[in-house]
Amino acid sequence: MPRYDYHCPDNDYIVEVQHGVNERIKTWGELCERAMIGPRGTPADAPVELVVHPPALSFPKGDVALKNMGFSKLVRRETGVYENVTAQDGQAKIVSADNPASGLNLGATIGD
Repeated sequence: MPRYDYHCPDNDYIVEVQHGVNERIKTWGELCERAMIGPRGTPADAPVELVVHPPALSFPKGDVALKNMGFSKLVRRETGVYENVTAQDGQAKIVSADNPASGLNLGATIGD
């Protein structure tokens, strides 16, 4: 079930509740009942308004951005053979399942 935030202008509280898409909460009393909280001194008939949040957008990162953030990206070239398209200096560009020495040295890139 989707989660919604409602704001009460009378007390300036924002409360998160779950309800169906077609359901609307109009008063502080309805909101308190749905959220299972007390009225906190606010009249039950006080109006509430739905808070609309902007969508969380995520944009794909290119290989250079991933490399600069410290990520490793392996692209499959053939069975058991991968290309490390974000290889740092000293890292193998080709990683093979048949050659363990060509693998990623995570100990060199991950710190405590």
